[in-house]
Amino acid sequence: MSFAAPWALLGLALVPLVALAFAARERSRRRVAERFASAPLLPGIAPRPPRTRRWLPLAVLLAALAAMVVGVARPEATVTEKREEATIVLAIDVSRSMGATDVEPSRLVAARAAAGTFLSTIPERFRVAVVGIGTRAVVVSPPTEDRTLTEDALALLRPSEGTALGDGVALGVRLGQNERAEDGTIPPTAILLISDGARDGGQVEPQDAAARAKRLGIPVHAILVGTPDGVVEVELEGGYTQRIQVPADPETLRMFARTTNGELYTALDDERLTQVYEELGSRLGERKERREVTDVFAGGAAALLLAGGALSVLWLRRLP
Repeated sequence: MSFAAPWALLGLALVPLVALAFAARERSRRRVAERFASAPLLPGIAPRPPRTRRWLPLAVLLAALAAMVVGVARPEATVTEKREEATIVLAIDVSRSMGATDVEPSRLVAARAAAGTFLSTIPERFRVAVVGIGTRAVVVSPPTEDRTLTEDALALLRPSEGTALGDGVALGVRLGQNERAEDGTIPPTAILLISDGARDGGQVEPQDAAARAKRLGIPVHAILVGTPDGVVEVELEGGYTQRIQVPADPETLRMFARTTNGELYTALDDERLTQVYEELGSRLGERKERREVTDVFAGGAAALLLAGGALSVLWLRRLP
């Protein structure tokens, strides 16, 4: 917690001074009573209520005074609130290995379906971009609230060559930084990277792209699509076909998630994927901001004043 007017906290010095003044007054009242009555008669002339009843009302009133002083200092706290604006970059691997059919009907089709499921779970005002990752990363659809445009972009994805994962994440970071919310600020951004994990080419090293995303506070959540048994068939000259093993490799995706405080998911069934997207959507829809909480302390001080005054009247038949 911080304060907009910290100098006002000097008023807290009044709290012990008031307590000392009350103690001095109590001693003075006792001495005056002792002058005019003998010891056996003193309890009847100046009865002393139990220590708790004498000091508890004062303690409550002192707490009210402290709360008022803190309120004058205009305290500020960091609060988390729901946010309607955010940018999500769907970075989807379209390399040749994504044509493997170890995930039916193929890894790429499963990735497109996964992205489509995600679209149905996030708030309407979230802007979604689609980036295809092949030999190089390309923007298939810029950040937009138009879900139809995003769905059409996903349908355009086809297997190609290469897997420039670093380029894809770096492009996603740039897209997020170019967006502006209604208040002129950069809305929170997250990248959802869907790939079988094997990097092949590209100009940007994955570690460099991850470091930049971390520096800007952009988490990269990764979903591994594929199994260790993936195989693709490549047509050769003369009508021959070559079978190439393309096992899924989570290491690069794990690095992205670990470096950027994201998550790596290896779920392949629709039920688990739906849970993943619901979780991601809820995380993106929050922001932290500084907010003045003077009213909390003012309300607390008023409640304590009433409670302290009531206890004093009921127990002591007077105010402290």
